[in-house]
This record gives sequence, C-alpha cells and structure tokens, in this order.
Amino acid sequence: MQRVLIIGGTGLLGYHTTLELLSKGYEVTSVSLPPMPVEDLFSEEVTNILADINCYSDEELAELVAGHYAIMYAAGADERVVPDFPSAKFFYEQNVRPVQRVARIAAAQGVKKFVLFNSYTAEFGELWPELGYRERNGYPRTRLLQEEVAIMEGNGGMDVTSLRLPYIFGTMPGRQPLWHMFIDIAEGSPERVTTQLGSTSSVTVKQVAQSAVGAMERGEHGGKYPINGYNLKYTEFMGLVCEALGRSADEVIGIPYEAVKEYLVQADAQVAAAGKEHGIHLVDSVQFQARDAVSDPEPVMAAIGYEADDVVASIKETLAYCMENRSVYKESLSH
Repeated sequence: MQRVLIIGGTGLLGYHTTLELLSKGYEVTSVSLPPMPVEDLFSEEVTNILADINCYSDEELAELVAGHYAIMYAAGADERVVPDFPSAKFFYEQNVRPVQRVARIAAAQGVKKFVLFNSYTAEFGELWPELGYRERNGYPRTRLLQEEVAIMEGNGGMDVTSLRLPYIFGTMPGRQPLWHMFIDIAEGSPERVTTQLGSTSSVTVKQVAQSAVGAMERGEHGGKYPINGYNLKYTEFMGLVCEALGRSADEVIGIPYEAVKEYLVQADAQVAAAGKEHGIHLVDSVQFQARDAVSDPEPVMAAIGYEADDVVASIKETLAYCMENRSVYKESLSH
C-alpha cells in the first residue's frame, strides 16, 4: 500500500483529499500546524503530525518525507493576507521557498509524485499579461514561480503537477468557511448589494480532492491543471448570498469596473501609505473580476479524471453552514 504525505492535511482541501486517498486504499500522513480543528478529525488510519515544517531542519524534513510515494502540498499564504510592502517578498518567503525546499528534499529521498495546490490567478496571469499579474502583483507572480521551482526540483526523478484552483465550496469539521466575508458584505449593504459583472471558475471540495488524486495517479510532470466545475457569475453568487440571508437575489446589482476604478486607485494608495501592499492590487483584482475568468474543464477532466459535481448545491450548502455558525464565526473575530 502506497503512502502519501499531505502538508496542510487539517485544512479544508487537505482534509477532503485525505478522505479521497483513504477511499482509494492509500496510507496517509498528515502534517499541519496546531491546533487540531476538532479532536477526532481523522480516523486512526491517518498518521497525524502537528508541526511547522518550516521549523524542521533539512535532516528532520528528509526523515519526514522518506518512505512516501507522493506529497500533496496544500499549505501557504493566500491573497487575503495584506503584508508589509513589498508583498512579493512576503509571498516568496511563505510560498516559494518552503515548496522549493520540500520538493528538493523529497526528490532526493525518492518521492515519486508531488502535487502542488496552486491558484487560478497563475492561469490567468499567463493568459492575460495586460493585467500585470506576472509583474506588479506579488501573489500571482510568486504562485507562478512556486510552480516553476517545484517542477525544476523534480526534473529527472519526481513528477510534479500543479492544480490551479479557483473558488472552492464545501465545509469540514471545526473550520469556518472563508465565505463568511461575503455574507458580511451583504449584511453591510442593507438596500442594494453591488458586485462585478464578470464570472469565475468554481468547484466543490470533492472535485479538488479528486483532482489531487488524479494528478498524482495520471498527471504528467510539469502539468499545470486549471480546475473548473461551473462558470459562476459574481451576480449569481451574491444573489445566493442574499437568499441565504433571507433576502431577494434581485437586490444584487452588477456594476462596471470603470464605475469603481478611481475609488480602487485611492484605496490602493491608502494601503501603500500605511506601508502595506495587497498581493493583488485592488484595482487589478476588480479588473480581473470584470472579466470571465473561466476555463474549459473538459480537457483537464479527461487528463486527470475528476468528475462533474453540483457546484451550485455546494454553494448553497456552504452558505447555509455559514449562517448556522455565524455566532461562532463572529466570536472568532473577537479573539
């Protein structure tokens, strides 16, 4: 029975990937930051380690990865973090350097497969160079670099694949979904809820888990796979948020990018004046959201074997979970 190590196994994606691996007969080791979201998150089948791998020496990390057939890397910082300027340095330290070190040591220890959980901002950073995602925005810029260094470390012995992941819906025990923030936005807009006119790729956690296992089993070295299950318009999504709040989806209004551009330029300037920088500048992020950032799922489904799923049902279930746990979420913000 082959062993798989998941870095970030107690996060939303790592947890569901663990379940998928177990269902297919793999042995799983999970390593993630403490504390556990709930005590009995995993069955006894999973070897669970609570630790920060960035604090491991190279020798300790080599001992951790030795004997594993594959590594799933589902950890790191996302674009919600607003670090000190320059943001590229922060995301380089958080996302690029740890991945390169793990991939280098894993290859030396004979690990055969390495699956990186990446972002669809890398996909559209390549497809839409005019947005400046590759040059002036630290988060997608370093996500692209993260892929490349992992692939180069794997050359000659370890197959490295990257999942370019979009909006993801689903829940897990003990963690609150990030979608609470959109409920906050709607609650703060009692009359009309505004959003952008574009759309985004979107998937369920089940599809991510299937994609990760599929990339491990069937993916080609250097493969960069944009995952999509449903073309989700932002107006549709915010309409579902409103409905979760007991409001009408008709209260959502899509507004053009040009109508808010000047405000976003000013907001970016205020962040810069405070010595901070968004991983994706607000003016660029909303310009992105004015477009249809969707990919064709068929080629990727054929390549790595993930299945169709009911994304809209998952969105509704996730928002319902958020509403049921609003008090828990708000209490967490106070600590």
